[in-house]
Amino acid sequence: MTTAADPHMRAALALARRALGVSAPNPAVGCVIVAAGGAVIGRGHTQAAGGAHAEVMALRDAAARGQLVRGATAYVTLEPCAHHGRTGPCCDALIAAGIGKVAAALQDPNPLVAGQGFARLRAAGIAVDVGAGAEQARELNIGFFSRMIRGRPWVRLKAAASLDGRTALPDGQSQWITSPAARADGHRWRQRACAVLTGIGTVLQDDPLLNARQSGAARQPDLVLLDSKLRTPASARLWSVAGRRVRIYTAVQDPARRQALAEQGAEVIALPGAGGQVDLPAVLRDLARREVNEVHVEAGARLNGALLRAGLVDELLLYLAPVLLGEGAPVAAFGPLAAISQAPRWEYGPLRRIGNDLRLLARLPCDGWLGV
Repeated sequence: MTTAADPHMRAALALARRALGVSAPNPAVGCVIVAAGGAVIGRGHTQAAGGAHAEVMALRDAAARGQLVRGATAYVTLEPCAHHGRTGPCCDALIAAGIGKVAAALQDPNPLVAGQGFARLRAAGIAVDVGAGAEQARELNIGFFSRMIRGRPWVRLKAAASLDGRTALPDGQSQWITSPAARADGHRWRQRACAVLTGIGTVLQDDPLLNARQSGAARQPDLVLLDSKLRTPASARLWSVAGRRVRIYTAVQDPARRQALAEQGAEVIALPGAGGQVDLPAVLRDLARREVNEVHVEAGARLNGALLRAGLVDELLLYLAPVLLGEGAPVAAFGPLAAISQAPRWEYGPLRRIGNDLRLLARLPCDGWLGV
């Protein structure tokens, strides 16, 4: 991955990272305002939905410092918005403040913006440069780009496995294959996502919380549960997590069970598919309509396999422990394939040691939809 050469854009990207797990469904954006002499006079990142965007936060920071921004350069990791959503247009705020130049990492894929912010800045006489830090800014907002361009969230499938690819013993025991450090890192990825997705099999077998337990977590990602026959028990621990939405997708119309789950606080959505199962592509389209950018999957081999067979997994997040388990549950149950050539070829991302385990990222080629 190439890096942004300009130190001010690197600083803006660092601010954008602070918005991960905070700004959704808005993109994670950072902004640094630099005076003509090179001094940084304002910093900010996008706040929670309904709060100020990065540019406005940086302008406020400069004002709080008693700094004048007229003629200054704003380094921002995404095109300033040009529409009225939960907040006003950021391009108008920069114009009104008298900013002299905007250096942006890349254009906003939102059709409501899509170059209009840059056009309005230029029409106001503000110089605009685009491109530095584009790759990093896109990575930070891969889910937002996916939702805007493909109409579905970015799906990241997480699994903890042994070196021989087993996620549990034959009797279902899986606690704990990986180290505490790896589990803590997994919680950071949960926190980044808009929603954690699992299946009823995992709920019935493991009774997980599936919440983000990172210290200082600003919000809880939504919980998305695929429960074709509405078997989620009222006693499940998942109901005990305060402050998160629970959406249950089902394939049946069962008014009594729907009412019981609604009384627990769940929204129940019927999207029946083939074979009495939930329609998986329809679930992702529905989540996109609900402004879900990234989906973090923590499920069993059966649901993992179904998502992979349907071509709905974009990225694998695998934690590999230095143990061999022999027989047991695989990461995903699918196949058999008739030939090796039928196996999708993933591209390796960064490999990192976490505690005594390895964290591996791999993704399918984006086939040009990202424009890169």
